[in-house]
Amino acid sequence: MAELIEDFARLFGAKLSLDRTLIFRKGDSFFLLSRNLKKLVERVEDWLFAGLYLGKIKGGIFLPSFPLLFMIAEQAKNRVVIDDKAAWLFICGRDIFKEGLVKVYGSKNRGAYTLVFNRRGECLGFGKIIKDLDKAKSGVVIKNVLDVGDFLRRERTQISEF
Repeated sequence: MAELIEDFARLFGAKLSLDRTLIFRKGDSFFLLSRNLKKLVERVEDWLFAGLYLGKIKGGIFLPSFPLLFMIAEQAKNRVVIDDKAAWLFICGRDIFKEGLVKVYGSKNRGAYTLVFNRRGECLGFGKIIKDLDKAKSGVVIKNVLDVGDFLRRERTQISEF
């Protein structure tokens, strides 16, 4: 279980040191529990959510939670800072253009994953570099994989179905 989460953190050049005994899997979801909470959930069979939600496996792919991304953000080597316009577009689900990059840390190579930050140092999500950042002159260079606006877009869809 913990290997999956640690492997995900390594995609960004980060090393998480989580107490493996406190990571709990319920179905396809992973939670980080306190010692007291772990004792409780081991006794209770029917619970939905406990502790810090770390993410889930969907279609064989690990999908992180934002709290996990924020934990990784503190030490990630692969990160980009984007300007205000690019930040707004990113949280609306759009990809990042070369022109929106302010600063790049860590890997600049095609295929690498990178965390995306605004100028205020807030983690907005993550993306996959689709063009070598040193060689690209313009156009889309980072594909949006997950952004903080995702939750709101999913809620809007559910409300409209209501």
